Amino acid sequence: MTEYVTVTSDAPLGRNGAIKLHGPDAFVGMHAAGKLAAETLDMIAAHMVPGVTTAEIDALVYAFIKSRGGVPATLGYRGYTHSCCISINHVVCHGIPSEKTLKSGDIVNVDVTPIFDGWHGDSSRMYLIGDVPLKARRLVEVTYECLMLGIEQAKPGNTMGDVASVIQRYAESHRYGVVRDFCGHGLGRLFHDAPEVVHVGRPGTGPELKPGMIFTIEPMINIGRPDVKLLDDGWTAVTRDRSLSAQFEHSIGITETGCEIFTVSPAGLHKPPYA
Repeated sequence: MTEYVTVTSDAPLGRNGAIKLHGPDAFVGMHAAGKLAAETLDMIAAHMVPGVTTAEIDALVYAFIKSRGGVPATLGYRGYTHSCCISINHVVCHGIPSEKTLKSGDIVNVDVTPIFDGWHGDSSRMYLIGDVPLKARRLVEVTYECLMLGIEQAKPGNTMGDVASVIQRYAESHRYGVVRDFCGHGLGRLFHDAPEVVHVGRPGTGPELKPGMIFTIEPMINIGRPDVKLLDDGWTAVTRDRSLSAQFEHSIGITETGCEIFTVSPAGLHKPPYA
């Protein structure tokens, strides 16, 4: 049976498997952290061009978050030494910034999580580099639609299975594969918390959604099969069949009537192409 716990000011911070139900103050904090995440992704849009290195993008992310009074949550997390994850083409998630240069035709996910006033704002967005083939552009478009369809199901009385099933059905209707090996997660003052938010499932299954829950929805969709493998660096996950992969992520909170998205782009740069 799923355990829920109402978070109070003196509640322990640790993860114990219970799903935290947060109050209004947490939503205020998450909106501020989420806004910083979204502003960071807005800022880099103009820099996502052929010839830039992923290390240069990472440096821009670090400088921007620090200039706004935040701290990149990934920096030092389990030994990770960068301020974001940058995943190109067949990289599913957790791509490590490097001297690798972006090329025309690439599709790229940038995933940022600033900590602001103790709260984590977690979001990722896809970017189209130069002249991207229609097949790849369509994958990116469908992946964004999967995210938003999942968010539509995020309301009190529904279940995690309702969120997952609509994502799975829509992706598979386009003959895409939905990654099973990675999922969304609860967050707040913790980077990763209960519940796990999977993106495949059956309606009416899994934890019930209740007001005060805060979590990410972040479907990873492959043009080919859903299978992935982890590279020797211990972080980078790639598609086994080398097919393209795309991902979008929002942080949300369940309200009495639906949900609030904490990581909406202030500049209206919700999905590419970004004007």
